[in-house]
Amino acid sequence: MFREYLPGYLATCLMTCLLAGIPTFALAASVSSEVAPRPDWRALFEARDVVGTFVLCQRGGACQAHDTERAMTPYIPSSTFKVAHTLIGLDVGAVADVDEVLPYGGGPQMFSVWEQDLPLREAMPVSSVPVYQALASRIGLPDMRRLLAELDYGNAETGEHLTRFWLDGPLMISALQQAHFLLRLASDDLPVSPEHQRAARDILLLEGGDGYALYGKTGWVFTQNEELGWWVGWVEQRGQMHAFALNIDLRQAGDADKRQSLGRAILAAEGLLPWSGAYQ
Repeated sequence: MFREYLPGYLATCLMTCLLAGIPTFALAASVSSEVAPRPDWRALFEARDVVGTFVLCQRGGACQAHDTERAMTPYIPSSTFKVAHTLIGLDVGAVADVDEVLPYGGGPQMFSVWEQDLPLREAMPVSSVPVYQALASRIGLPDMRRLLAELDYGNAETGEHLTRFWLDGPLMISALQQAHFLLRLASDDLPVSPEHQRAARDILLLEGGDGYALYGKTGWVFTQNEELGWWVGWVEQRGQMHAFALNIDLRQAGDADKRQSLGRAILAAEGLLPWSGAYQ
């Protein structure tokens, strides 16, 4: 059973990955040497009647997590992959910049806001699946696979379905890996150009205030076996970077709306965001 420190659990986790056919190089490279449990965050989950995990990592420091075992469990990233997807598209030249308009392909979509051609700057906040599928087609499988490995993103698996692998699998990533990846992006420490990292950060900005800036991206996993909600990102507070990753089971109507409210409540409790009565 995963307890306070990761080293005692890591061997078991690596063996699980080997048996499941998941490459272990990415896990080993991105996991912090220790993860401190935060049992005090449990009350915030229980108050919203949700089950999940929240990971918080500070640059230069250790990570903390509610449900440390789940924090190590990989899940399909769904639309949170748009962060890495943007970096890959820019790096290989599949799109000139985040303001180049990409086609959505025509036809009815799940949401009417997706039924339009959009630049990545606008496709990111509305989470346009068809625009990012068009970007994937431009990138191609060889470059997608190469950059996923170079970015050390989750298990770096695409399978053969270029426009669905982040929605249906086999791409998977844990909350802890998400936080480490985003901390590297926030710190300009990924193996792509600083210009492209700045562009990705720019379109992830959610809000800013006195001494802080909040960046983030949601995700919603729909499969035959589960519905799961993500909210990942980071807070820059007076030069300090704090990356976070939340995932929760979506068991009933309205649970998806709890992703940001729960995440913001934890960040506010840690003094990283202004407190709001809405977080109660």
